[in-house]
Amino acid sequence: MNDAEESAKAKGGHARAEALTAEERAEIAKRGAAARWDANIPRATHYGELKLGEITIPCAVLQDGTRLITQRGMFVALGRHKNPTKGQDPIDNKPGFLAASNISPFISNELERSWTPVRFRLPKGSGGTRGNIAIGYDAKILPHVCNVFLDAKEQGKLLPNQEHIAQSCKALQRGFSIVGIIALIDEATGYQEVRDRDALRQILEAYLRHELAAWVKRFPDEFYKEIYRLRGWPWAGMGKNRYSVVAHYTKDLIYERLAPGVLEEMEQRNPKDERGNRRAAHHQWLSEDLGIPKLQEHFAAVLALQRAHDNWDEFYAAMQKALPKRNDVPLLQYGGTS
Repeated sequence: MNDAEESAKAKGGHARAEALTAEERAEIAKRGAAARWDANIPRATHYGELKLGEITIPCAVLQDGTRLITQRGMFVALGRHKNPTKGQDPIDNKPGFLAASNISPFISNELERSWTPVRFRLPKGSGGTRGNIAIGYDAKILPHVCNVFLDAKEQGKLLPNQEHIAQSCKALQRGFSIVGIIALIDEATGYQEVRDRDALRQILEAYLRHELAAWVKRFPDEFYKEIYRLRGWPWAGMGKNRYSVVAHYTKDLIYERLAPGVLEEMEQRNPKDERGNRRAAHHQWLSEDLGIPKLQEHFAAVLALQRAHDNWDEFYAAMQKALPKRNDVPLLQYGGTS
């Protein structure tokens, strides 16, 4: 290309640039910046899902060996909604899973320095957003995040709808310590070369199931067993799926009679998702100082009536008389706001 041709081409380029609107020039610059940014995005060499009971935590390892838990995985690990709507706070860059103002005083400087999200490229075919790009956090922050909720609980600063998060954190912290010492011994002895590939995951999963079972089990087995007896149904134990109508009975006998307006409040705070599932059990929204004791008192009364009758109709009539539904009086105090 001679000088004349190059000059003509340059003039044409300038003319096209001058013809662009300010918005068009800004969009071109934005695309250019995005392309330069994307070129520097680290790539995950390994990607997988850590399965612990009923939860699945997506995780990855970058080229430099950094272990990441995806943003969704962090919410899931903490017992939060599996499809988070909050990313980073635009003001202080705080992650959505630490956004609640009541836990801010318990966030350490070390955690604050480490919570920067990492945009990374997933291995081909692993999902993610445009260009297989996902967002994750250094996996080492999870124990520090757990400490935030546990410290807040110890100081009595948790809201009722955060209690289940603290329970998840407590189980995770203890589980990590057990798995950690096992992993160190396996590495020191060389046993890691012969053990099952997912042995550590299985140990942690079994531990978490045991730890969380005691807290989750607010509803006594006898309540369901008595429903089956009164209805004349065969009882196969808690290990079998219950008839779908039993969920209606639970709503009727417990939540609609537990306290004035409590069911409406729970359904507002704990709505069903697009698949018809709730992110938590209703009773997890009850406060430890008032709601849970009231639930236990109510169960004691219901169980007494169940044991005293031989058929469903007589039992239900007694329930209507002794523990009628309450819908038109003030709400039971929850101990906090959502």
